[in-house]
Amino acid sequence: MDEIIIVEYDPRWSQQFEEEATTIWQVLGELVTQIEHFGSTAVPGLAAKPILDLLVGVHSLEEAKRHVSLLEALKYVYWQEDPHRDERMFLVKGMPPYGLQRTHHLHIVQADSTLWERVLFRDYLRSHPEEVQYYTALKRQLAERFKTDREAYTNAKTDYIQAIMAKARHHNNKN
Repeated sequence: MDEIIIVEYDPRWSQQFEEEATTIWQVLGELVTQIEHFGSTAVPGLAAKPILDLLVGVHSLEEAKRHVSLLEALKYVYWQEDPHRDERMFLVKGMPPYGLQRTHHLHIVQADSTLWERVLFRDYLRSHPEEVQYYTALKRQLAERFKTDREAYTNAKTDYIQAIMAKARHHNNKN
């Protein structure tokens, strides 16, 4: 069972991201244009599922797909049935039965993908601690309610995330 567990923010997540990003750069080399830490583990003070989300920009998604075996050697599992497979490659490290629990989500996208907008969410939360407190409470409540239903948990956060994204876009356009 893949249970949703929310834990307090761990300052080691930043270092773990740096280490994993370095490894991915080494493995994929010149395919990579940029790697960002995003998602809840990238926001200091935000409680989170202890899973690092890495957004990896590549010159060519098709070329990256030809290098999946290099990522599989790092114990990532490629989710080929991802409903968003036309715009990203999604790989998971540690997911049962391949590991004890998920530890990393790798989102590989084209360098010009609109999915880079997700970094705005991270940046907005980093600069708005009151939203971090609210989002922590919401996530804890939803994790309790949807303990083993990852899809329902994710869907239940959608309205809040969209509201924050609207604020983040507005904030970003002012700067």
